[in-house]
Amino acid sequence: MLTANIPTHLSLRFLKIHCNSGDLQRARHVFNQIPEPDLRAWTLLISAHTRHGFVREAINLYASLRARNNAPDNLLLVSVAKACALLGDLRNATELHNEAIRFGFGLDVSLGNAMVDMFGKCKFVDGARRVFDAMPVKDVISWTSICSCYVRCGLPRQGLVAFREMGLSGVRPNAVTVSTVLPACSELRDLNSGREIHGYVVKYGMEGNVFVSSALVKVYASCVSIKQAQKVFDQMSQRDVVSWNVLLTAYFDNREGEKGMALFCRMRREGVRLDGASWNAVIGGCLTNGETEQALKMLGMMQESGFKPNQITVTSLLPACKDLESLRAGKEVHSYIFRNCLMGDLASTTALVFMYAKCGELELSRRVFSLMLEKDTVAWNTMIIGNSMHGNGGEALLLYRNMLESGVKPNSVTYTGVLCGCSHSRLVDEGIKVFESMRDHLVEPDADHYSCLVDLLSRAGRLEEAYQFIQRMPMEPTASAWGALLGACRVHKNVELAKIAANRLFEIEPDNPGNYVLLSNIFVTAQRWEEASETRKLMRDRGVTKTPGCSWVQLRNRVYTFVAGDRSNEHSEKIYKFLKEMGEKMRLAGFVPNTDFVLQDVDQEEKVGTLCNHSEKLAVAFAMLNLNGESTIRVFKNLRICGDCHNAIKYMGKIVGVRIIVRDSLRFHHFNDGDCSCGDFW
Repeated sequence: MLTANIPTHLSLRFLKIHCNSGDLQRARHVFNQIPEPDLRAWTLLISAHTRHGFVREAINLYASLRARNNAPDNLLLVSVAKACALLGDLRNATELHNEAIRFGFGLDVSLGNAMVDMFGKCKFVDGARRVFDAMPVKDVISWTSICSCYVRCGLPRQGLVAFREMGLSGVRPNAVTVSTVLPACSELRDLNSGREIHGYVVKYGMEGNVFVSSALVKVYASCVSIKQAQKVFDQMSQRDVVSWNVLLTAYFDNREGEKGMALFCRMRREGVRLDGASWNAVIGGCLTNGETEQALKMLGMMQESGFKPNQITVTSLLPACKDLESLRAGKEVHSYIFRNCLMGDLASTTALVFMYAKCGELELSRRVFSLMLEKDTVAWNTMIIGNSMHGNGGEALLLYRNMLESGVKPNSVTYTGVLCGCSHSRLVDEGIKVFESMRDHLVEPDADHYSCLVDLLSRAGRLEEAYQFIQRMPMEPTASAWGALLGACRVHKNVELAKIAANRLFEIEPDNPGNYVLLSNIFVTAQRWEEASETRKLMRDRGVTKTPGCSWVQLRNRVYTFVAGDRSNEHSEKIYKFLKEMGEKMRLAGFVPNTDFVLQDVDQEEKVGTLCNHSEKLAVAFAMLNLNGESTIRVFKNLRICGDCHNAIKYMGKIVGVRIIVRDSLRFHHFNDGDCSCGDFW
């Protein structure tokens, strides 16, 4: 080890050697042996700590220097400014800027450039601009730094303005400037500015710069000019994995999944060194294009290639499990999150909470939520909405109150979730109180919240009150508000109010088949056959076609789909035989078919037969025939479950002794031992 009496010039030489090699422990030892370190020694040590990523220690060292009343020079201040920039430490950055002015370095160009960059990385635009404007001389680095500051701080338009001002001032942008400002064009989808900058790139021969060319590809891709993006990519003399990823993402983002997959295969074939972003791009792209099974396949290939899925992968995959209603796949992702210590990641755990809720496993959703160490507004909202979609309005209200007590601020989505929960649980007075308290929490009610309150009143049978509320809305009533009223008119058999609501809906959304069908059904139930026929004719004349009812169930990694009256399924004979036998058992148990839900003017026997053909019954019957020891059946439907099927499934579940979960277009229904969680109110 070095002794304390080594000459200062040799100490500086050893200090420089250790700093350059990254051996900061030995560098610090050598530094501590210098009796009175000069600014060169301090600058070497602080710069080394900044360069090797120990930025907090670099700032602490500068504090030690100042504690000894040593005055810094401009080079030392540049090193500390870089440390503040890397750390995003605005407090120390501001103090450093004040010291630079106090010691007379306010006009130094190199230090000014470092200060502009520092404030930009601290997201303090005003500070960066003040430093920039005070500089008497501005070089290409000065202008590049201020452009970068605007783009980094989410002000892309100002970044482009600064870029143009740079040209007008006589300073020529370099490749770094161009690659810095092109992302502003991408964010703004400003194709014209992108083309102008592309022309500048060609004029000054910057096409060979991989960062510039990659940024150009992204500009054209963001502006949905894929052919031009491909052309720039093909002309690149050299490409890194970032260049490939930009084009790969572009194809998927623009719904050109086949080309995206082809490019990904080409990347593998040409030996491009794929990174995690490449795999995330193709997995996310498959999901964006609805290829959820392909996305899960890509996940397997990603792991086989030695890449670990990260938070981005996980948070994009969990919605795929939700879309497939694949609880097994969701649990596998959950296991991966647990094994790889990602449970502390807020986005991943929130996605888990939502996935379990959407797959019908609300209890598992609650468990994950209770284990979260940190809960932000999105996490609370997710749990509130999960309970609302399962009809647990009381639990949604309790969560809302706990959210307020924890100090987390609610937002617009919070109130939509709480009000929907109150609506599904007949908590009318509670829902009204929540609605009236919104402004107390600085949330202004919007059209969705007013629609939720209409739904709340309508479901409770207070139709006239709901109608009056719509007429008093401070904004134009939306389709959601009139739709809530129309749906309740069918339940409460109010034909005249239904006609008013439907006519408004025909004006707002003339191409929505659900409104015509619902009004026609209301007329049929009231045996007003002529008006029902006129509504169907209006629907045909306008070229509007009814969305067919469809139900599906997943068994052993395969999804089986059923439509009303479906006999094309290879298991149809067994299904209808099972339903016939089940019908007899249900009749003996006291079940009486509700033929009001057959919307045709036919005899009673034919109506009963029609009810047996509904898609949700076919799906439940098929699942019962393939239980294989399972105690729970999960069925999903694209439309609202009909009242007769709802009643029938209660009997079917009790007779077979299984729990049945049905998710329709409105909510979840949990059937257990002859009862439903909705209390026959949905």
